[in-house]
Amino acid sequence: MAGIPSIGTLIYLLLGGVVAGILASAASFASLASYPLLLSVGVAPVYANVTNDAALIWNSLGAVFASGRELHGHWRQVWIYGSFTVIGSIIGCFLLLAFPGKVFERVVPFFILIAGAMILISGKHQPDLTKQKPQWLKSLYIFLLIVVGGYAGYFGAASGIVILVLLTYLSDEDFLVANAIKNAVCGFTNLVALIIYSFTSKIYWWDAIPMAVGMFIGGYLGPIVLRYIPAKLMRWVIALLALIQAVIFFKQAYL
Repeated sequence: MAGIPSIGTLIYLLLGGVVAGILASAASFASLASYPLLLSVGVAPVYANVTNDAALIWNSLGAVFASGRELHGHWRQVWIYGSFTVIGSIIGCFLLLAFPGKVFERVVPFFILIAGAMILISGKHQPDLTKQKPQWLKSLYIFLLIVVGGYAGYFGAASGIVILVLLTYLSDEDFLVANAIKNAVCGFTNLVALIIYSFTSKIYWWDAIPMAVGMFIGGYLGPIVLRYIPAKLMRWVIALLALIQAVIFFKQAYL
């Protein structure tokens, strides 16, 4: 899509961004709404993924503003865990740029399917605060933070879910604090990806800006919405949507 979008398209991207932002705060699933949104207005798959990163950081910013109380006294953890995901994000960005667009289109359906499964698995884990974690296990979780950072830089759908699960293993914080740390960590990860893509790829800013505004609003509203919607119901609905999207993208890439 070239040039300035129509008013209708701008509103469409803004409202879609709000929905994506709420999904991100609720289940770290922004990309499963925002990525197809960009495809629907004519942005090519690789550029849609890059443009999506430009909007995602505003979702994290909105969520961080809404979670100031939970983040108080936990910024050191944000910096530590964020440094590992940022390393991975840098690797993932260059992997996306190194391979042809067709490769990306072919792996996306599987990413989405795995992401749908992750949203269900994440709801089953409850941290055991009575047990001291061995150092080798903590090192494994740190390594996995780098791996998921790479995935976030490459595509990212539900990467926040994986980060959240790892944080519940790494720290003894309650869910609300771990989720707030996750939002901040994802923000830094997406910011680094945006900086890299700004110099190495093409970002459709006229599509990214209205989505970013919507994501900021949705990111702020997400924690409020979560107070009224059962988390289990939301996980199942999003997992079903992920399955449907995976089937659609699989047909487009392979059939």
